[in-house]
Amino acid sequence: MRPLDAHAADNLRFIRTAMERASSFTAVPGLGGVAMGATALVAAAVSLRAKTPDVWLGIWLAEACIAVCIGVWAMARKARRTGSELFSGPARRFLLTLTPPLGAGAVLTLVLAREGQFTLLPGVWLLLYGTAVVTGGAMSVRTVLVLGALLMLLGCAALSSPASFGTAYLAAGFGGLHIGFGLVIARRHGG
Repeated sequence: MRPLDAHAADNLRFIRTAMERASSFTAVPGLGGVAMGATALVAAAVSLRAKTPDVWLGIWLAEACIAVCIGVWAMARKARRTGSELFSGPARRFLLTLTPPLGAGAVLTLVLAREGQFTLLPGVWLLLYGTAVVTGGAMSVRTVLVLGALLMLLGCAALSSPASFGTAYLAAGFGGLHIGFGLVIARRHGG
């Protein structure tokens, strides 16, 4: 027969695991989203002056790297401030659901750029990033889910609009939506 304290420890572990699985990931950084949106608006302005599609792509790829760095830093900072585990069950599921659509976007970026189909990139990026945010939003606060759905709609609109609108769609999605929803998340969910 097992001692009572061992049985109690097992029960506590089970309860903690069950609660972790049921909880949502709330370390989504609102102010980080605002910063990401601001750098996207700068990238949009700079990319409008690009002389070649390759330069335009380089500007947006640099922006993606900057945005990822801002996002990771802001998530870690918010998780630390709120006492959350950055790689807890909900956060791990958030990252696992976010990663496949982003990976698909990276592969499609390489293929479309190789084929010279730069005009499709804004729509593809917004659609797949929106998909990543929606799937990640299932593990987060509802506001994140709505952001992802709107990014997907913008992606669809970009794919059905004239190619000359591509940068404007990127500015609206990666810039405007990130700033707007970042402010909402910061106000309602703390930073």
